[in-house]
Amino acid sequence: MFQTAQSTRGMAVAPHALASQAAVSVLRDGGDAIEAMIAAAATIAVVYPHMNGIGGDGFWTISCPGRPVTAIEACGPAAAGVSSAYYGVRGCATIPVRGPDSANTVAGTVGGWAEALAVSRSWGGRLPLERLLEDAIFYAEDGTAVTASQMTSTVKKLNELAHLPGFAETFLTDGKAPVTGSRFRQPQLAATLRLLASEGFDGFYRGRLACRIAADLASLECPVTADDLASYRARIRVPLRLEHSAGELYNMTPPTQGLVSLIILGILDRLDIHRYEPDSAEYIHLVVEATKQAFAVRDEFITDPDHMKIDPQSCLSDGFLGDLAAKVRHDVALPWGKGKGPGDTIWMGVIDSAGRAVSFIQSIYHEFGSGTVLPETGIVWQNRGCSFSLDPEHLNALRPGKRPFHTLNPALARLRDGRVMVYGTMGGDGQPQTQAAIFTRYAVFGRGIQQAITAPRWLLGRTWGQDSDTLKLENRFAPETIETLRRLGHEIELLDGFDEQVGHAGGLARHPSGVIEGGFDPRSDGGVAAF
Repeated sequence: MFQTAQSTRGMAVAPHALASQAAVSVLRDGGDAIEAMIAAAATIAVVYPHMNGIGGDGFWTISCPGRPVTAIEACGPAAAGVSSAYYGVRGCATIPVRGPDSANTVAGTVGGWAEALAVSRSWGGRLPLERLLEDAIFYAEDGTAVTASQMTSTVKKLNELAHLPGFAETFLTDGKAPVTGSRFRQPQLAATLRLLASEGFDGFYRGRLACRIAADLASLECPVTADDLASYRARIRVPLRLEHSAGELYNMTPPTQGLVSLIILGILDRLDIHRYEPDSAEYIHLVVEATKQAFAVRDEFITDPDHMKIDPQSCLSDGFLGDLAAKVRHDVALPWGKGKGPGDTIWMGVIDSAGRAVSFIQSIYHEFGSGTVLPETGIVWQNRGCSFSLDPEHLNALRPGKRPFHTLNPALARLRDGRVMVYGTMGGDGQPQTQAAIFTRYAVFGRGIQQAITAPRWLLGRTWGQDSDTLKLENRFAPETIETLRRLGHEIELLDGFDEQVGHAGGLARHPSGVIEGGFDPRSDGGVAAF
């Protein structure tokens, strides 16, 4: 898969083809990039339920010609009633990864849809919510075909999830993982989406739907309450910005690792990465070593921005990045700590005919989140709060109302030649690394965007469904490249070709001529839709 899709009136990319088609159908009806993305976000919450859902969090990076780039933080905080003592009386040395006690943060993603819709209305967006949620409601009621990715995730996690409230009834067939291609319906979720369409997105937090959600949570003894829901609102943010030789690069502020993604690209720019052959051992080595430096900054500083000790934008100054670049060794792989763990996520992009561009990411954290399905509303609640620490001295110590660390980060670039690019991926520690691969292959080495995504990839650390901290390489790399990396001191683990452990990536770019190009990841069930 090397041929890049091209169009002029609008384009969307998603890791499930039905989501990108839902976005383009909204564009065809006169919707803008944000309205299209809301349709895609609702649809993919239905058709890719192991990766994301309305019970999770989301982040937006948005570009509109003639205006500053903006961002939306739709990250729910810890419930007011959770603390180290809360888990202590339950005999927990760490926060549970699954079950009701792991569902300890507010789900922020629908609040992000609300904030984004307000931006769309300021642009003149006019499509009703019933239209934006139309495809998602249809697929939840009528059913969709189970993907291989959903079946595989269900099989891998069956013993861990099958006993949890609502999981078997929602996601299993006669107690077993559904077969790829079988029909999968979610009637309770369909009813919830219908209520959202009629009541408005604010109803998720302060309306009839909020009452139903709060009752569901209480019935399962989850710590999130009606008051937690009612006090939540997503926030507009000024995104982080990196001055790069190719242009201006943007990403999400903490508590995400958007800073990590920008630091990697800033270091590589100072190492003159363009001097090396793309996909060579030298290129991969330098990206990996830049990643280690960026991860060190992440692990020392990144948390809820209200609790950070530094200004994250200062980490993108020339002096700070220069010091990090000087630490990179060309001749040996340096040691590093450990990764942040899995991240089950979707990234999507939309660009409309007016050049408005959206980079969006939505997640429930681990596969199927907490594994807890709310009985009346059919919502799978996230387990993002299990990333908190019960150690009160830890950078990401649990506190009521604190936002958890997120691997999620939606990237956007305004290049010096006038192109606007949105790109991203799912995959925990792999997100900033895959962003580096896609951006440098496309914007630095001049490859087509589809070729940049399809080319073999690597991953240092951990991603969803996997927990070793080796340097993982798809086996499509040349044997001499793999051997050179071993000689440099990297601990290599080979993956199959087109292994989804290295993420479901995507990217779109709009040229000054108005031509839009895009690529999707053949490792996913995705596609580019355009007109």
